[in-house]
Amino acid sequence: MKRTFRFFITLIAASLFASASFALDSATSEKAFKLMESTDDTLAYHGDYSATISLLIQKPGKADESLKYKVFQRTDKDLMTIVQLYPEADKGTGYLRDGDNIWAYDPISRKFTHSSLKDALGDSDLNIDDIDQSDTHWRDNYTVEDYKESTLGKYQVHVVTLKAKTTKPSYAKSVYYIRKDVPLLLKEEDYSGSGRLMRTILCPKYTKVPAGYVPTQMVLRDELNKGENTQQVITDLTFDKLPNNIFTKAYLEGLN
Repeated sequence: MKRTFRFFITLIAASLFASASFALDSATSEKAFKLMESTDDTLAYHGDYSATISLLIQKPGKADESLKYKVFQRTDKDLMTIVQLYPEADKGTGYLRDGDNIWAYDPISRKFTHSSLKDALGDSDLNIDDIDQSDTHWRDNYTVEDYKESTLGKYQVHVVTLKAKTTKPSYAKSVYYIRKDVPLLLKEEDYSGSGRLMRTILCPKYTKVPAGYVPTQMVLRDELNKGENTQQVITDLTFDKLPNNIFTKAYLEGLN
């Protein structure tokens, strides 16, 4: 009888432990998602905005390459238009996003082709989905694999590991280092499905504007090709309501 009683006690304890572990995992996942969403809320990108993105591409043994793009986005509708401004030979090359549909525009042939959020801008390490500011992209595309607290340089940070659950993200897994005092991303590590580090993003400089914070300087480091990196600088930010026609194919066609 005592053995039977102990057996049932053991079963109940195991059941309670399993339930507690599940609850802890769910709570941790929710905490991590809210933290990632708070990094978006802290940024200035809400509703409509436009900005100029300047990229400096550095590769060993090659001359530095400069690219410049104009970005228009309506974050609450998943609408985005990107227009290349420099170099002159590629001026007018564009991208158009409407929800899950992505088109690339070639001003020479004046044709649109279906593209992907994983496509890079020019020969840089910046992908189209790095610019995506849609409100639900974290929960829609990821599961939380790990959460912990740590330090990065002089900052106390949250460390969130997200695993892709759809094919939209460019990488199978990403690790985010987020300041505790203000939820700003300091560092991102992107991994392949086999666990190999593919890319590191550093955000050394933020600028405070009335609408929030802007990562005015970023460094994207290619971990497969040592010495290759892309420096990104954001300028000319505006948060005025954008005309609806900016988010159309006709707008890109009319620029040339």
